[in-house]
Amino acid sequence: MSAAPGALAAYRPALRPRVLLSDPLLDGAATVHLIKDAETGSSFKVGPKEHFLIARMDGERSLAEIGEEYAGEYGRRLGDAHWKRLLGLLGAKGLLAAGADGAPGSSTAPPPGAIGSPGAPGAVPPGAAGSMGSSAAGPGSPAAVPSGAAASGRATASVPPAPAPPVPEKRTLLRGSLPLVADADATTARLHRAVGFLLAPAVLAPLLALTLAMEAVVLVRAGELLLAVRGLLANPVLLTGTAVLLWVSTALHELAHGVVARHHGGRVSEIGLRWRLPAVIMYCTVDDYLYFGTRRHRIATAAAGAVMNLIFLLPFCALWLFAPLDDATHEAFAALLLLGSVQALVMLVPLPPLDGYRIASQLAGATGLAASTGVYLRLALRRSPEAAGYPRRARIAYPAYAGATALVLACALAAAVAGVHHLLTA
Repeated sequence: MSAAPGALAAYRPALRPRVLLSDPLLDGAATVHLIKDAETGSSFKVGPKEHFLIARMDGERSLAEIGEEYAGEYGRRLGDAHWKRLLGLLGAKGLLAAGADGAPGSSTAPPPGAIGSPGAPGAVPPGAAGSMGSSAAGPGSPAAVPSGAAASGRATASVPPAPAPPVPEKRTLLRGSLPLVADADATTARLHRAVGFLLAPAVLAPLLALTLAMEAVVLVRAGELLLAVRGLLANPVLLTGTAVLLWVSTALHELAHGVVARHHGGRVSEIGLRWRLPAVIMYCTVDDYLYFGTRRHRIATAAAGAVMNLIFLLPFCALWLFAPLDDATHEAFAALLLLGSVQALVMLVPLPPLDGYRIASQLAGATGLAASTGVYLRLALRRSPEAAGYPRRARIAYPAYAGATALVLACALAAAVAGVHHLLTA
C-alpha cells in the first residue's frame, strides 16, 4: 500500500456477521464471486480481486496487511483512493460492521474521509452506491461490480438506481402462495433434530443402495408397471389414493431440501403452499444455498428432494414385491412405483428450474449456466474470436453441459417412445 495516513493504514475492517461469500463461479466469460447480505436478502457479484480483499476483512487484519497480501498475489499495491472507493462501496451497502474509530484492534468503522463512512456523510459520489448493485431476487440475479474496478483504481460507471423490491404476488383463487409456518427456520431445525440421524453415513448409505436396487427392478419390469398405470386409470378410487401419495411425496421432497440445508448450516426462510390451479404444491425456500462451505454440500442439498422421493417409495416397493396383496392393490402399488420413480427422475433433468440444473451448475462451478452456455455455443459455432477469449474451464464446462443435457433429453424421449409402443402393442 502506498504511504497512507495512519488511520487508514491501521484500519481493520470487518464484514457484518451475516454477510456471505461464495466460491468462484463462471459467469459467461468472467469469473465472479457472489456476496449476499443475509439480513436484507440483497446480493452482488464481484470479481476475484475484489473478493480477495473483501474476504480478508475479518477485523483482525489492517488495510496495510491486506494490501501486502494483495501485492504478493497480484504484483501491485493499492493507494488510498482505491481503498476509499472499495470501503465506500461496502459501507454504502451496509456490509461493514459498526465501530468507533480505525485504531488497530478496536473497531471496524470506516475511518474518517473514507467514501461512504459515517465520518463523511454525503461523500458517496453519484452512482457509487449503486455500482455494486442490489437485487431482491436473491443470488440467482445479483447485480455486478466490474471485475477489478474497485481494486484496480478504475472509476466505475454510474448505473441506474437499484430496482425497488418486487411487489408480493397478489393471491387469487387461481394462483398464489401461502406461508404455512411463522418461523420456517425453527420448524426445519425441529425436523432436523427428529430425522437428522437419517443423514448419518451408516444410515444413508444402505438407503441409497436400496433405492438403486429398487430402480433396477423398475427398469427390468417397466413393461409390467406401465400396464399397471393403464389399469389404474380405470379405478377412480385407487387413482385418487395414488395421487394423494404422490402429493405427499412432493411435500416431503421440499422438506428434504430444508432439512439437508439445515444439516449443512443453511437457513430456511419460508415453507408454504403455492398454487397454480389445478396444481397445488409445497415449497421450501433455502436462502443461502449457494454460499455453503463446500460444493458437495450444495449438491447434496439440491439432490435431497429427488432422493427423498425415491426413499418414500421403498416400503411400497417392498409390499409390491413380497406382500400377499389383492390384484387391485398390487396393481396400484406397481403404478405408484413407476409414477413416483418418474417424478423423482424428472427433477434430476438438468434444465432450469429443476434440481438437476442446480446440480449441473455446481458441477460446472457456474451461475447462469444455461444462458452462458447458449451464448458461448453461438459464438463458437460462428467461429467468433470472442469464443477463444473464454477461460479454459468455461470452454470445457459449457459444451459438456450442452452435451449432457442433450443426452438426457434423448434418453427421456427414447423411454417415452418405448413406453407408448409397449402400451399400444401389449
